[in-house]
Amino acid sequence: MRCQIGTRHMNINTDEKHFRCSLELKEERDGVEYIRFVMDAEEARVPESVRISWMHPAMDISGYWDPGANREKGLRMDFSTPFQSKATSLAPVCSLYSPLGQNRLTTAFSDALRPLRMRAGIHEETAEFEVWLELFTEASPPIDHYEAVIRIDTRELFYADCLREVGEWWTAMPGYTPAYVPDTARLPMYSTWYSFHQQLDPAEIEKQCVLAKELGCEAVIVGWQTDDNQRGYAYCGDWEVAPKRIADMRRLVDHVHALGMKFILWYSVPFVGKHSKAWSRFEGKFMNSYGVDTAVFDPRFPEVREYLIGTYEEALRTWGIDGFKLDFVDSFNLSPEMRYSLGGGRDYDSVPEAVDRLLSDVMLRLKAIHPDVMIEFRQNYIGPLMRKYGNMFRVADCPDNYSQNRIGSIDIRLLSGNTAVHSDMMMWNWNERPENVALQFIHSLFSVPQVSVLIDRVPEAHRQVIAFWLGFWREHRELLLAGSLRPQSPEYMYPVVYASDPNRLLAAVYSEQIIHIDSVERTIFLIVNGTSREAVVVQLAGQIRGMMTVLDCTGSEISNQTVHLQEGLHLFKLPPSGLIRLQQE
Repeated sequence: MRCQIGTRHMNINTDEKHFRCSLELKEERDGVEYIRFVMDAEEARVPESVRISWMHPAMDISGYWDPGANREKGLRMDFSTPFQSKATSLAPVCSLYSPLGQNRLTTAFSDALRPLRMRAGIHEETAEFEVWLELFTEASPPIDHYEAVIRIDTRELFYADCLREVGEWWTAMPGYTPAYVPDTARLPMYSTWYSFHQQLDPAEIEKQCVLAKELGCEAVIVGWQTDDNQRGYAYCGDWEVAPKRIADMRRLVDHVHALGMKFILWYSVPFVGKHSKAWSRFEGKFMNSYGVDTAVFDPRFPEVREYLIGTYEEALRTWGIDGFKLDFVDSFNLSPEMRYSLGGGRDYDSVPEAVDRLLSDVMLRLKAIHPDVMIEFRQNYIGPLMRKYGNMFRVADCPDNYSQNRIGSIDIRLLSGNTAVHSDMMMWNWNERPENVALQFIHSLFSVPQVSVLIDRVPEAHRQVIAFWLGFWREHRELLLAGSLRPQSPEYMYPVVYASDPNRLLAAVYSEQIIHIDSVERTIFLIVNGTSREAVVVQLAGQIRGMMTVLDCTGSEISNQTVHLQEGLHLFKLPPSGLIRLQQE
């Protein structure tokens, strides 16, 4: 079926015989088109997949972005594998942009709940992009009406601004209101994940918390409290803390609170292991398997949801914890043989709707007990609906991989508004050079830092690095998290990232690129060397007169002098992982 929407030809392709499908221009506002897609049937039926597509000229386009593109931000072909989105995975949006980062096409879909496949790929015969969205890619319960909106933005704006507006569009929709973010969620945290792994020791955790608090961390995230040493999930499901790991959880939490820190505990939401009591209790109410010894709960059963929520409520009340790291929520997937499993005690037929109910109720009921409760989700469950279930998004596991922390944190930031975006837990080799330790923090500047090393066992130079960069981050937290964010060249993995407010401009450079300071009207300029080179190149759009201080990776002063910088290119000597503070008169 071919539809004429303004100057655009759009196609609807489906084998569906029972639904009438239509597209119409709902409105055009401020240069953005909103196109309504509608499906109707005489009676409720399970819909077949539906594909909506159109062509867009491949002109002045150098890169592609979607929430899961990661390091593959080059242009796609029209036969490339599409990305998949649903409530608990990614988000239905993609963007094409110019070499200067100007938007050429940003497409988003209003329904972020249901599974969807999406792609924008070059059609080589015509040098155009074929943009398509495929709906109902998984079995859906019977419906007789469906309606959603396609948002098409071709404005000449910086790509990140267009993506930010997509996030705001979702935020304004009924049922998409983001959760409240307590201030602690926006402050550095210590994690036991990489420093302790599964060998938890309460006395050692307390020792690390004392040191972490001194360095500027305000919460601890504790994980692997189950009776298991195999990195598996065969013991998950009961969530009774193993006595040989933590004999008295309340005592540990109280001691951490006495240090002035909050306490967050890990739970793997969908998993139930064969070695748990929950396995026999809920057998027959699973929807898939995760390895040989672990199953996935079916959230369409109300008693399953109640069990999970009750588990978290009990932990909040009994142990006095302050938050939860809720893991693997993107694993609520139907096995092929259960695609059409309906009824049988389930109060939902739709898995996405059941997961939405589960996670919405988790946040609602936990907030009733602890209004400032923190809930962390890990990439890729970082979409617009996840913002209402939780208030912390963390980069996917990337131990010792500072560049991946940069890429992942910026990717998440582009759509996440005021939701706290956290780095993956930073860890490194104890014999590492201090300059390279500092790179862990510099590449995570635009996210909330999480640290996961045994602080008492790293060299003193490492502790100096941690103290300096956590202190710097806290001093400029509002700039880094809430300032105007301009990450350059996604196709080159964000080699330069700027953050600014009316008084400050921070530029972090991560490769051999020129830093462009296009406005010299601010009071403070901060230049961060995220490379191993001994200098940075800066192009000024005007004159700057003031005091320039150069610091090394530990915050030690290298030089301090009054400068009068003219418009044009400047080569500044700056140690690897160093910092320039330029205070204008």
